[in-house]
Amino acid sequence: MSKVRSIPSFATLLQDFFVERLMEQRAVSQETISSYRDTFRLFLKFASDRVRKSPSDLTLADLDAPLVLAFLKHLEIDRHNSTRTRNVRLAGLRSFMKYAAYRDIASLAVIQRVLAVPMKRCDEPLVGFLSREEVQQLLVAPDPDTWTGQRDRVLLATMYNTGARVSEILALRVGDVILGPSSCVHILGKGRKQRTVPLWRSTATLIKRWLPRIPDAPSHRLFPNRSGNAMTRSNVADRLRIAITRAKEQCPQLRKRRVTLHMVRHTTATHLLQSGADLSVIALWLGHESTATTHCYLEANLEMKERALNAIQPPHVKKSRYRPPDRLLQFLESL
Repeated sequence: MSKVRSIPSFATLLQDFFVERLMEQRAVSQETISSYRDTFRLFLKFASDRVRKSPSDLTLADLDAPLVLAFLKHLEIDRHNSTRTRNVRLAGLRSFMKYAAYRDIASLAVIQRVLAVPMKRCDEPLVGFLSREEVQQLLVAPDPDTWTGQRDRVLLATMYNTGARVSEILALRVGDVILGPSSCVHILGKGRKQRTVPLWRSTATLIKRWLPRIPDAPSHRLFPNRSGNAMTRSNVADRLRIAITRAKEQCPQLRKRRVTLHMVRHTTATHLLQSGADLSVIALWLGHESTATTHCYLEANLEMKERALNAIQPPHVKKSRYRPPDRLLQFLESL
């Protein structure tokens, strides 16, 4: 006689989702784990307050579509999250519900209603980027007479050279950098995809001068904090803010700009495009899975559009208005 499988509790399902599905079966990155973790921290607190149960006592039946919709509304109205952030949180909940559908057949009706909650459409803003003059002032802004200033100069130069995401830059180790006639850096990107990006001579020189200031073990972080540990995203954002403040003294137009970490990545892509690099090359440079993602830089590149406009000479043929040659055609044209 076969044993009847017991239905796992919600708490068991959630723990198995993180340990078995995400970590063991899919081997997702730590960044993905952190994103899903933060989603469920917010959601469980909200659900616990609404249902008046502790998170461990919640059931899948409690987490129905109306509760999920209320949570998404709470994110946008009370927490002032963007539509994109709202969609990221919903993606995390959907991923869990798809996993739960295989483990708890009795809750399929509730799960299907949650999976039917749609992503919200949002505007696609043009990407912002810095001019070459603004980038130059940013790269020389950190104080070269201090340890942190030297690190920040190399950090910003490497970010601009590689166009890497902040998480990718912070994950770089000493052993990932190859210095020589053809200097390059090995980057582990999204989806555990590895890519190699060439280093400009100026960037390679800065890194070569920086390496004696940190332990030379290949496994050591290339950009540590003063304690020798890994920097965080907020650390890098603070250092960028300090550099921008100093750069404004020499580059007044930066006072009207809101410069973000991701804007440095956009700047790299745009400058590569302006230099004539093909979209497929830029996609490989940035670690994009598809050139469709890279296409947004074409939309933002006004300089290339102006060159195309100037290349088109106005036609010298005189245009005349079309007149139908027949009365019946004239009648049809007037309709």
